[in-house]
Amino acid sequence: MARFRYRTAAAAALVTLALMGGATANDTTANLAAGGLVFQATDAIEMRREELFLSQDRVSVRYEFVNAGSDPVSTIVAFPMPDIRINPYGGDVAIPSGDPDNPLAFSTRVDGAAVTMDLEQKVLVDDRDVTATMQRLRLPFAPQADAARRALDALPPEDRKTVLDGGIAVEESYDAGQGWETHLVPDWSLRATYHWNQTFAPGTTIVEHDYAPSVGGSVGTMLGQSWADPDELARMRQRYCIEDDFMATVERRTRAAGPDTLPFQERWIDYILVTGGNWAKPIGDFNMVIDKGAPENLVSFCASGVKKIAPTRFEVRKRDYTPREDLHVLILVPAGG
Repeated sequence: MARFRYRTAAAAALVTLALMGGATANDTTANLAAGGLVFQATDAIEMRREELFLSQDRVSVRYEFVNAGSDPVSTIVAFPMPDIRINPYGGDVAIPSGDPDNPLAFSTRVDGAAVTMDLEQKVLVDDRDVTATMQRLRLPFAPQADAARRALDALPPEDRKTVLDGGIAVEESYDAGQGWETHLVPDWSLRATYHWNQTFAPGTTIVEHDYAPSVGGSVGTMLGQSWADPDELARMRQRYCIEDDFMATVERRTRAAGPDTLPFQERWIDYILVTGGNWAKPIGDFNMVIDKGAPENLVSFCASGVKKIAPTRFEVRKRDYTPREDLHVLILVPAGG
């Protein structure tokens, strides 16, 4: 596992990612889009090869770098986390890890050895940095952590007014069977980036990282349903490059399931590919494998040259590749599966 050195800092020259979509209905779980490592561009290092594996359980990436020169080259390597914000008015966001400082269970290795990384965190309300206020009030930064709610509720009246007036928290009132009660709920975003300084010796260096993806989903799908809104359907088909034969399969299974049924559940995985385009040169050899999880599942995503290599796995290979778009994966899981 990777080791972390924790500190807060002002915004560094690192790429930050945003929450992909907000929480919507109670039967929907929003997901967070993460990606690969971000490198400070240098012409001295070539990304010879990238191998990406993506499934509902795990994302792993293996990079092969070559320093063709005779001297070591040092550069900053970063893994930007997606911004984390919990909708205080309802809805869920898929956060796979219970560790508030490492919500995606991220780890990285260089030539097989775990890397010690710095963790930079900022707390934002809209675009306003409230990190100093959070530190002064000794509030946990992770909005998804139970400790954050407990700390908010424990604030004295003056500090409670501070977080309410500053938009850091909102009040939530309800009756859970013990009488009417009011609590404070986090209303901030956490922006975090892991980073370290990497020295590439002459020759080849292997950098690997893996994490648990944030998988969103819903209990049903509008695909194959007569009530589907045409505009929403068109947007969905464009986002996931859903082809006619995929639709035909969904419609056939939907008819077989009978009226007023939802035979499929949706799963969504987003991956930030375009950070690979920040490298000084194209990726020499890019290999991506997507695992849909079970043979009866259906999968759709935008890519050319897709080849089925196993009952649940699909491969894409590219030479001299510069990613231009991020990856959005739709997996349809049979209801009850």
